[in-house]
Amino acid sequence: MTEKKWVLMTNDDGIEAPGFEHLVKAMNSAGIPLVAFAPSTNKSACSMQLNLGKPIDLHNRRELIEEWDLDETVGVHLFALDGTPCDTMIVALDGGLKHVLPDVEPSLVLSGVNLGPNLSQDSYHSGTMGAAREAGLYGLPAIASSYTSFDPAGMQVGIEATIELVQRVLPLVPRIPKNLCRPHIDARSKHVSAWPKKAVQRSQSEADQQLMSAFRHGELMLNLNVPPEWNRSYQTTRLGMRWYRNAVKFAESEKGSVESIFTIGAAYIDNEMVDRGDCDSVAAGYASISSLPTWPQTHPLTLDDQLLAFALRQDESGHPTWFKG
Repeated sequence: MTEKKWVLMTNDDGIEAPGFEHLVKAMNSAGIPLVAFAPSTNKSACSMQLNLGKPIDLHNRRELIEEWDLDETVGVHLFALDGTPCDTMIVALDGGLKHVLPDVEPSLVLSGVNLGPNLSQDSYHSGTMGAAREAGLYGLPAIASSYTSFDPAGMQVGIEATIELVQRVLPLVPRIPKNLCRPHIDARSKHVSAWPKKAVQRSQSEADQQLMSAFRHGELMLNLNVPPEWNRSYQTTRLGMRWYRNAVKFAESEKGSVESIFTIGAAYIDNEMVDRGDCDSVAAGYASISSLPTWPQTHPLTLDDQLLAFALRQDESGHPTWFKG
């Protein structure tokens, strides 16, 4: 009998957010074993913030299994951490999960479904993406998923697209992750950047294999964005171009000790067309799948530009061709 592949789930909207509840239910209905380490409260837009040197409480939210009418025979455990999305991944992957569930080892991380888009430079602000990136830093393949509307009423399409992507990706990753906590740090792997040396030339087949290796080792993550008017198709994309205009509102304070009061929140968003950009893909009704490097540019484990160019190639279903690598 094939042993279970567990998915480690988190988000940045909090464990009781509607999107997380619906996604957990859908994962459970699809027969996918899951363990959640999610923030206790809403931690949106906290990027990769950490709580350093501060005790963080972990709560077993077993009561939600009954409240959400989940099938325990599939495999489901729900925990809430009084921390940030990145805290949840560090705690889970650096010993916390093994401490509370010694027999569970995750094969994949799923962060989301976020309420609101994570497109373009949102990728730097997002706690949803921060958690997926942190999982990658720990050597685990990860998906970040977002529904691009702030109205939760239509979020079901985001749930459906996410489940489809998980079911597509889960068979591609090993049950026991080979690189969890990075037992061997190898900056000479074929999928990492040769910078500042000249980029390595590759064939399509070689690139697909190396991109798959990068995903399995945590050097590459997936970012899914699903629009409310999803046309049931996917596109493989890159980060697009958008800019938040008039992002700060301010008011004078009546308190003598306060100079002014500022509120961050854009009045409107400028989008500029970019070839294969995620913003443009979502605007056209597609679910956008972006393959993004986990490590920052110039880090020895980041991916070089030539290899990432191959990551833009898609098959007839709109998925990256490297899924077949």
